Amino acid sequence: MTKEAENIDILIDRLFRSESIKLIPILTKKYGTGSIELVEDMVQEAFIEAFNLWKQKGIPENPTGWLYTVSKYKIINFINRDKVNAKYQSHIKNTLRSGESNNDFSFSQEEIADDQLRMMFVCCHHSISHDSQVALILKTLCGFSIAEIAKAFLTSEENINKRLVRARKIIRENELRFEIPYGKELERRLDTVIETLYLLFNEGYNSISGAEIIRYELCSEAILLAQLIVDNPNINPKGKVHALLSLMLLNTSRFRARINENGDIVNLANQDRTKWNKEFISRGIEYLSRSVECKIVSSYQILAAISAHHCTAANDEETDWVGILNLYRNLTEIDTSPIVLLNKAVAVSKVLGLQQATDELLALSSNTLLSNYSYYYSTIAELYFQQRK
Repeated sequence: MTKEAENIDILIDRLFRSESIKLIPILTKKYGTGSIELVEDMVQEAFIEAFNLWKQKGIPENPTGWLYTVSKYKIINFINRDKVNAKYQSHIKNTLRSGESNNDFSFSQEEIADDQLRMMFVCCHHSISHDSQVALILKTLCGFSIAEIAKAFLTSEENINKRLVRARKIIRENELRFEIPYGKELERRLDTVIETLYLLFNEGYNSISGAEIIRYELCSEAILLAQLIVDNPNINPKGKVHALLSLMLLNTSRFRARINENGDIVNLANQDRTKWNKEFISRGIEYLSRSVECKIVSSYQILAAISAHHCTAANDEETDWVGILNLYRNLTEIDTSPIVLLNKAVAVSKVLGLQQATDELLALSSNTLLSNYSYYYSTIAELYFQQRK
């Protein structure tokens, strides 16, 4: 493969991540929520065409506009090709705007942001099961592959496909409106949106797929989507969103120090804290304060407070481990997942001793979610190593 072809491969991969999550909401607004599956398929076909064509003729001056135009015409051609596709006709006739230009991608950042928010809330409608909601938003708005979603859910690709099919069918049959809800409906669906953004961030932060240990673009996308909610004046309350944004910013602040020159993860105690992003830490603390002012305690707020303890400590020895352990105890009243208990054991080792922490971790050995989690075994190994010193 030539260097130019390799660069095009990289560009198309980045564009798929960054632009499909804009194109799908915009085209869904244009053609109706009942056409989400068709829109997804045609956007994907446009990227395949770009992959083949751009290698021969070069990248166009406006690649996003090119992808939008090609996707749009593929949708129109598909609709007109066969009467079998009549199920889409009513949706499209009801949503197409007369006199609209067919040539240019001329949407403002505000329009794109509003459409992304509307798409988020369509995906999180109460008529769709919780698991299907999260799977759909990861696929439609975050650019996840079926394989990546399956890994995030610790399930099979077949199960994810079934969830997506069910969700799209419900959207189509109920003709869900492309809008941001209000009142109690907003609060209910906002929780699912927040959970999805947290999964997106963790996909990048913990890197369950791909060669990169940390996938910066996914974490950045999660932060940007959370910022869209924070910046929208019509979405309240914002306590959980502030907390989640705080958590993501504080964790992201340590990115540069998490990997050494060999590409290996550096644990927190050994990180060069001069590499931490002070601006992100400052913003993270600010959003944590805002979440506290909202008086809504959530797991995101507690995790953000734990991260704040780490980010404001001069070194590992001066870290307030007693405060962190107390926060983990509060967290286990909300979340008793094995990952939380694993991280709590690390705080226990700092405050109550290595043996008690080891005992707590060994008590989790039968948990199937930890059986393939390498950090669980490396943590136990580190505790044994510390006891032998």
